[in-house]
Amino acid sequence: MHVSLPHNYPQEEPRLFVRSSALDRQQQKLLNKFLASQISSLDRGELCITSAVQWLQDNITSYIQSAKQHVEPESDMKECVTTFHRMWIYSHHIYRQELRKKIVDYAKRLNLTGFCLSGKPGVICVEGEKEQCEEFWHDIRYPKWKHISCKHTESKEVTGKIDGMRLFHSFEEVMFAAHGDYGLRNDYHMDLGQFFEYLKQHQSEHIFQILFGIEGKS
Repeated sequence: MHVSLPHNYPQEEPRLFVRSSALDRQQQKLLNKFLASQISSLDRGELCITSAVQWLQDNITSYIQSAKQHVEPESDMKECVTTFHRMWIYSHHIYRQELRKKIVDYAKRLNLTGFCLSGKPGVICVEGEKEQCEEFWHDIRYPKWKHISCKHTESKEVTGKIDGMRLFHSFEEVMFAAHGDYGLRNDYHMDLGQFFEYLKQHQSEHIFQILFGIEGKS
């Protein structure tokens, strides 16, 4: 169970999301819907994480059993079609250590690959299943992140595993030689020439112009 607490919790509801390999997507979606409803029914100001855990322990078995009943016999199962998704996200800057850690942790938790370019400007690429990419995009903007936008997306339906579509083998934070004022504001720019080379190494040099509006140069 992933928990995101807003700054004014418990006056505001927490965001809870449950994921389990024992649940199919439909049952997982239904479980999270009813968990959210359970949290909404509690009085505001009441600490509710313990209540959520207790509710989950009391009810998870029925959802798992229901999911197993809907599994088709292996001989009749069709190949799964998955939507592979890649998002290119631009920010004016990414400096704060806790934010950089949050980005990496979220991406790895959701089995996404790609990178986070820290500094100024800030660029994030995530790739994987569409549902996980959209969850990542929602989570990193919560509660509200100014000066951030999704500049470009790429999607394709894939039969079977999606790993062959990935341009990145893992999710990593990247930084390049910077120039500018290293004062208290950390107002310095990443070397975009080195960033362009990084994109070329991952067959993504075309994205440079989409992100910055200029043609990339080594």
